Amino acid sequence: MDITVNKTNSLQGEITIPPDKSITHRAFMFSSLTKGKAKISNYSKGADCLTTLKIIEQLGCHIEYLNENELIINAKDALKAPITSLNCGNSGTTTRLISGILAGQPFNSSLFGDESLSKRPMKRIITPLELMGGKFNHNDFKLPIEIYGTELNGIDYKSELASAQVKSCILLAGLNANGITSFSEPYKSRNHTELMFEYMGADISIKGNKVSVKKSKLNPVDINICGDISSAAFFIVAALIVPDSDITIKNVGINETRSGIIDILKSMNADIELTNERIISNEKVADIKVRYSSLKAATIQGAIIPRLIDEIPIIAVAATQAQGTTIIKDAQDLRNKEADRINAVKVELSKLGADIQETNDGLIINGKTQLTGDCDVNCYHDHRIAMSTFVAGLICKKPIKINEFQWVNISFPEFLNLFHRINNH
Repeated sequence: MDITVNKTNSLQGEITIPPDKSITHRAFMFSSLTKGKAKISNYSKGADCLTTLKIIEQLGCHIEYLNENELIINAKDALKAPITSLNCGNSGTTTRLISGILAGQPFNSSLFGDESLSKRPMKRIITPLELMGGKFNHNDFKLPIEIYGTELNGIDYKSELASAQVKSCILLAGLNANGITSFSEPYKSRNHTELMFEYMGADISIKGNKVSVKKSKLNPVDINICGDISSAAFFIVAALIVPDSDITIKNVGINETRSGIIDILKSMNADIELTNERIISNEKVADIKVRYSSLKAATIQGAIIPRLIDEIPIIAVAATQAQGTTIIKDAQDLRNKEADRINAVKVELSKLGADIQETNDGLIINGKTQLTGDCDVNCYHDHRIAMSTFVAGLICKKPIKINEFQWVNISFPEFLNLFHRINNH
């Protein structure tokens, strides 16, 4: 599906953003470990999360749909050996977290994925799981992977990478391992796993960037999932760069390990206000009010990078409209996402007229530039590149065509409808 994006005059109104994908994945997987029943409300219907749901069903969970936004996971008969290989689709989160669960089970299993996922690095989880006693057969540390379930022992693992997926994988393995399992990282990555473990009664302790867990059972609890700040990011930046915009985004998770984009944009002179702050299922939530702003450049590096790694493509779009030179460093892990996002952002925004350079670990963006458009852009089978170029298209002088925009459905099938709702043309 190719789409054309035209310049717009302003964005106005109020929207509710779709549910958080990271929390949805965890709500599904963690509930599968409880041996009880849990109600999950406001879950993500993105393709990746539905992949996780299908896999826990194959592992013995019974899913009962109450209505279009609520379901019950009955894990009384889980976990049991799957009859067939488990298809992880395009989802790195599914692959890495479920591996931690499966490594310590008394049965064997195998994982495979689509062409894109099959190129992504899995050594980062296989190495620590092997240190715990895990046994695998793999394709040069890539999918497909055979997991030979075995008894695990706790380890004290120091990761060179700040990664919530690796951390969650090891902690999930630790729930079922002898002794204490600890994970340390250089910066604190997103902490949805730790918050949900606490909420579900795991034996967990947190000291700075080190998390430890002992063998423990999770309690079945009802989980209400807040809106996804990574999805909200596209609307936040759009309102900041489209003149005369004033929007409110309701029910957004503002977890401090994920809200780096708000901190950075505020440092760039963005008019962003958080209202109605509250706690839902152990996560911080707020409504976000955003108005058009005269942005200024920033340097983005170091400890804040894990707090906004997924938002860098859309931050780059904001940087094209900021006075001065924005420098993004320490983001080399972006090269290992669905696409090489550093290169993809550079190539596609350059087509639109941005003054942007690629470095080994980031980008240098000179602003403010008038984006011209009048071209075709590609999304590299990557939903975030597709949505970022869409937002850029809203301020291009001439229309742009985005090829294969259907990749947005992986994370955000409601994206276009929500934009139409606030677009005043």
